[in-house]
Amino acid sequence: MQRSTARILTTHAGSLPRPADLLEMARRPERGDAYAARVKRAVADVVREQVQHGLDVIDDGEMSKPSFITYVTERLSGFAPSTEPGTLPWAGSKEVTAFPEFYAPMLRESPNAAAPRFACTGPITYVGQAQVQTDIANLKAALAGVTAAEAFIPAISPSNVEGRQKNVYYKTNEEYLFAIAEAMHEEYTAIVDAGFLLQIDDPRLVTYYIASPTSTVAECRQWALARVEALNHALRGIPRDRVRFHTCYSINMGPRVHDMALKDIVDVILKVNAGAYSFEAANPRHDHEWRVWEGATLPEGALLIPGVITQSTVLVEHPELVADRIERFASVAGRENVIAGADCGFATFAGSTEIHPSVAWAKLQALVDGAQIASRRLWGRAEARPPRRDP
Repeated sequence: MQRSTARILTTHAGSLPRPADLLEMARRPERGDAYAARVKRAVADVVREQVQHGLDVIDDGEMSKPSFITYVTERLSGFAPSTEPGTLPWAGSKEVTAFPEFYAPMLRESPNAAAPRFACTGPITYVGQAQVQTDIANLKAALAGVTAAEAFIPAISPSNVEGRQKNVYYKTNEEYLFAIAEAMHEEYTAIVDAGFLLQIDDPRLVTYYIASPTSTVAECRQWALARVEALNHALRGIPRDRVRFHTCYSINMGPRVHDMALKDIVDVILKVNAGAYSFEAANPRHDHEWRVWEGATLPEGALLIPGVITQSTVLVEHPELVADRIERFASVAGRENVIAGADCGFATFAGSTEIHPSVAWAKLQALVDGAQIASRRLWGRAEARPPRRDP
């Protein structure tokens, strides 16, 4: 995994806006060769767009996936359509309980709410070999004509699969969770073996606290520790420096007053066997939490990928503000250990409308411009103090 040795590198959290015609084709029951060809062109276009905007560590924009999470029902056996009515995972959350009138339209209109629901009705195995190899081939083809520092492919964590698909087959939640982890190991390994960085998407690690109106921090920490154990099982044999771990709070345009505090979960996050940690740091509920990292002990060689732009507002961040945020993290982790990123994806579900594509790309340009300002400042003065390390 490349480091910011000469300047601050830039990246993002994975999903990017899909073209309108691709979304329309994805909704058809029979997709066929025309859809596959359109996905390939969309990947080529989004890779070129990222490079043209100056991003360094890029991906396929998740063009082939209906969402960052539901795509796995096509790649794992053991799941069948559920007859239970669909609801958003956070419909009964602390946030919705506190602000029911505000969230009511979102609960009705979110594309996530209309997504098909599945349940685990049989043994889970990985059957997505063809799909992941297509993702790999499309990204490799797109990268052939451009220059990028590095590329990654996102994949969902076991706990998020567990949380969205009800278990009616396995005897215990732990057995169900580890069956998912065992199966996802194959996708994770395929991505790394192809030469790409693997990004684990795990918003549920920090949003589990929000989900229940009565959950406590202590309960959620114990829950999270068990999910990190399962994730590390799925990551076994994969070098840490080939893995990026991303977590975030999922809810986009909302009050966000019940987000779990970073100080209550940071040590659990750092138990994930990853070489870089991507997290929310730019929205107004978490902008102050850069100070938490002053007391955190990073694993040896680990990088931070703080969000310095956010999907939680349509305001485009000023590059000077982005630079200030980057410099804060450089002051606590060392400039070479910081890659500037985004709080979350800009189209986590196909058809998401919170951030218009033109605004998403303007934000990403502000990210790049801010990193250039920060680089001039950071490499024009003395070294930031080195981060604390495990003995």
